[in-house]
Amino acid sequence: MTAFPTAPDQNQSYRRKSEGHQGPVIVNPVLPGFHPDPSILRVGDDYYIATSTFEWLPGVALHHSRDLVNWESLGGILREKRLIDLTGRPDSGGVWAPCLSHTDGLFHLVYSDVTNLSGAFKDVRNHVITAPSLDGPWSDPAPFPSHGFDPSLFHDDGPGGDGRSWALWMEWDHRPDRHPFAGILLQEWDRQAHRVTGPLHRIFTGTTLAHTEGPHLYRRDGWYYLMTAEGGTGWSHAVTVARSRELTGPYEADPEGPLLTSAGHDRAPLQKAGHGSLVSTPDDEWYLAHLMARPLSPLGPCVLGRETAIQRVEWTADGWPRLAGEPPADDKNGSLPRTIVPGPALQPATITPKSPRDHFDQSDLDVRWATLRRHPDPSWLTLAERPGHLRLRGGQSLGSTHGQSLVARRQQARDFDFTARLDAEPESPLQMAGIVHYYNSSLWHYLHLTWDERLGRVLRVGLCAHGEYFEPVPAVVVPVGAVDLRLTVRRAQGNFAWRTGQGSGWQPIGPDLDVTRLSDESATVGDPATGHFTAWGFTGAFAGLCAQDLTGASMPADFAWSEYQAASDLRLEVR
Repeated sequence: MTAFPTAPDQNQSYRRKSEGHQGPVIVNPVLPGFHPDPSILRVGDDYYIATSTFEWLPGVALHHSRDLVNWESLGGILREKRLIDLTGRPDSGGVWAPCLSHTDGLFHLVYSDVTNLSGAFKDVRNHVITAPSLDGPWSDPAPFPSHGFDPSLFHDDGPGGDGRSWALWMEWDHRPDRHPFAGILLQEWDRQAHRVTGPLHRIFTGTTLAHTEGPHLYRRDGWYYLMTAEGGTGWSHAVTVARSRELTGPYEADPEGPLLTSAGHDRAPLQKAGHGSLVSTPDDEWYLAHLMARPLSPLGPCVLGRETAIQRVEWTADGWPRLAGEPPADDKNGSLPRTIVPGPALQPATITPKSPRDHFDQSDLDVRWATLRRHPDPSWLTLAERPGHLRLRGGQSLGSTHGQSLVARRQQARDFDFTARLDAEPESPLQMAGIVHYYNSSLWHYLHLTWDERLGRVLRVGLCAHGEYFEPVPAVVVPVGAVDLRLTVRRAQGNFAWRTGQGSGWQPIGPDLDVTRLSDESATVGDPATGHFTAWGFTGAFAGLCAQDLTGASMPADFAWSEYQAASDLRLEVR
């Protein structure tokens, strides 16, 4: 697996004096752009974060660090169809809330595969796989309890533990007279037989925040600590901690309320804070990885999706975790996430940034790229047929959930330029290739090369707003040969432009684009009061390269290079 920096403006060992701390600091978010539901793990001197990927492949994004400050991508774990098949998965379905753990010399990965999330029902299949290394080989998936989603494993090893493992998950209740988030279930997991065994325990039904999910268990100083997400994965999101002397409970929630939340602080830079997991350093320094989001305006659209941040945690004399340091003046409970956090006493481990331009001159697709619902395969994606080019063979339309020929990367900054050089010869209006700003199958902006019976080879701008397709400007005739395409995004506004491959100047095409349309909030449709939704927005926006051929001839589209250049989006405000 090849490593790359998460973002050029956030991949430095910043040294700032923060809350009386002199030394390396963590600048949040540590994983900018769509990286939700972090599961953090330390094995020896190595730290890993696994995050949800939903309909994008490879499934379960993995990042690595040696100092908790600098993070590099290791790509994704679920890289084979036998591990995950996302064909036909709905928007924001697929791979949810992984949990990464380690015991007996094996990594254990538990994850959900959601095949339906519309309305009252959640159709979910949970799985667990193991491997001696994060590079694999991974075992075939074993079925994990599937009463709901957000599965996790707790290994009760170490001093004072009995060495057994335990499965946790939240239970979903579809009945109209019940709250759908029915509580956290616990059952012993037999690591040898790869199945649950013994009695089933309902150990926690949550606090008044409700929507209890995302369970993780820890043991410290004779207590079992249950960490859950509550409040729903929106503006009221939170991390709640409960504890018990007995693993099976009863669990008492922290009387001081949530460990972490940004609810009620509309102008805090890190919103939607919740769904966290804990890790400790060899020197017993504790940190919380959690999801959060950065709206374009107070409680406004979150185009970048839900991201990952890290907070420092200290323990009170009576054994409850608290965010470390002096809270901001307007944070009476000390639970508001900070943008700048004191780093641990670890040797700095910086990362060499990669070039923002990908020349497609390697044998494998760079880990910056993701594919949509299907694994890379020479039948539709190849770097070998035309050396120095990414060749995509036209697949189904951008509105399909089957067989898209789409390669994309996360939007990781509010301001960026995305550019590519394309060579294709469409011969039908049903053949297209170009660059796309994509949220899901019903929300996208597409600049594409195609064919017109009267005009010949043309560029068109196609926009899809909640399934309604329209082309706001007439087609533009372009000469034969390679053409460069550009998407420029500045916060809530986007623009397309093009030029010939011979270095001519950029020519704008199409109107100003409403980028807020490509946000979690725009994609989510339903009733928050019942928790039943017809559409969800969990993924954030992507910038991508794609090709369609609705004639079935699989027209080739060759991309000589692509470049993602992010403008500085760093906020050094101490929170």
